[in-house]
Amino acid sequence: MKTKTLILAGLALAALTGALIWGRTVSARSPGAVQTPQARDWAVAGAGRVEPYSEEVKLGAELSGKLKAVYVEEGEPIKAGQLLAELVNSDYHAQVAAAQAEVLQKDAELRKVINGARREQRREAWSSVKEAEAVMNNAQTEMVRRQQLFAAGVVSQEEADRYAKEYEVAKARYEEKVQSHALIDEAAREEDQAMAEAELQSARARLEAAQAALAKTYVRAPLDGVVLRKHHRTGESVANGATVPDPIFTIGDTRALRVRVDVDEADVSKLALGERAYVTADAYGQKRFWGHVVRIGQELGRKNVRTDEPTERVDTKILETLIQLDDGTSLPIGLRVDSFILAAGR
Repeated sequence: MKTKTLILAGLALAALTGALIWGRTVSARSPGAVQTPQARDWAVAGAGRVEPYSEEVKLGAELSGKLKAVYVEEGEPIKAGQLLAELVNSDYHAQVAAAQAEVLQKDAELRKVINGARREQRREAWSSVKEAEAVMNNAQTEMVRRQQLFAAGVVSQEEADRYAKEYEVAKARYEEKVQSHALIDEAAREEDQAMAEAELQSARARLEAAQAALAKTYVRAPLDGVVLRKHHRTGESVANGATVPDPIFTIGDTRALRVRVDVDEADVSKLALGERAYVTADAYGQKRFWGHVVRIGQELGRKNVRTDEPTERVDTKILETLIQLDDGTSLPIGLRVDSFILAAGR
C-alpha cells in the first residue's frame, strides 16, 4: 500500500513538472513575448530597423593611401562640404606646384609669340641693316671705280673681278640683314600662335588633373548629418576598391528617422502610401513611436531583418517598406523594432 502511494505521488510530481515546462515554452513563443498589442489594430506587421532619413552613407576616400588626419569623432554633427579626413598628400602637392610652373612657362611663351621681339632687339636688327647697307654701297662704289680703271687699262681684269665679287658678297649680307629685321619686326604667324596656345591649354589641363588628384586626398561630407561610425583612425591605411569597399565613416542625416520594414509577401496588397504606423522595441517596453508609410518597394526580395525567433522563416519573400517617424522621435540608429501598419480607415 505504501509503495502504491509513493508511485502515485511520483507520477503526480512528474505531471506537474511537465505542465510547468510546457507552459513556459508556450509563453515564450506567444505573441506577447514580442510586445504585440493585445488589441489587433494593425493590418500589416513586420520586423524593421531604424535608419537615418538619408539612409546610412558609407564614406571613403577616392584614392588608396595612409590617413594623415581624421578630424571628427563618432556622434559629431557635420555640415556638407566639411573636411572630415585627409590622406598623406605631399607628393600630390608637388605635382600641383610643378603643373603651375609649367602653366606660367607656357603662358610666357605665348605672350612672347604674340608680342614678338623686344624694342631693343628691333633696334639692333635695324642697325645691322644700316651697317650692311653702308658696306654694300661702299663695295659698289669701289667696284664701279675698278671697272672704270680697267677700261682705261690702269688695273687688271683680275682686280676688277675681285671688287665685283666683294660687292656681291656685301649685297648678299645686306639682303640677309633685311630679312632678319623683317622676321623680328613682323607680327607672329597664325600657326606659331596657335601652337603656343595649344601648349598652354595642355599645361592647364595637366594642372587641373593634378589639382583634381590632390582634391581626392581630402574626404569631405556630402551632406548635413551626424558621424554614426568611425571605421579608421589617423595613421591607418585605406584602400579604394570597387569590389571591397573600405569606408572611413558611416554618416547619415538624423534630422528625421525612418524604419525599413520587411513586409511579408502575403501582406503586400494591404499596403498604401500615407498609412499611419507605429513601432515598438524591447528596450522601450510597450511605448509606441508613430509615423506613416512614405515608400513601398517595387520588387520582392530576401529578408533584411532577422528576429532570432525559433519559428522564423528565412526563405520568405518580403517587400521593403519605409515608415517615416514623426518629428522629434529619438531612437538609436540600427535599433531593431517591431513595426505595425494600421488598417485603412483606422
